[in-house]
Amino acid sequence: MAEGTIKRLTDRGFGFIDNGTGTDMFFHSSALEGVSYDELQEGQRVSYEEGQGPKGPRAENVRPI
Repeated sequence: MAEGTIKRLTDRGFGFIDNGTGTDMFFHSSALEGVSYDELQEGQRVSYEEGQGPKGPRAENVRPI
């Protein structure tokens, strides 16, 4: 599993993870495991699996570390 830091959360139920490569990874609240979207905070460390969405790469199975 990859790890990163939540860079940005929106009020529409999605956010972006800074994975340290200069490319942010998109995630949707439906991809969360073991945590609700409201419990997440910007700057929080998470683990995730890289997946593919209709608009490109996205994070799946996002979990707080």
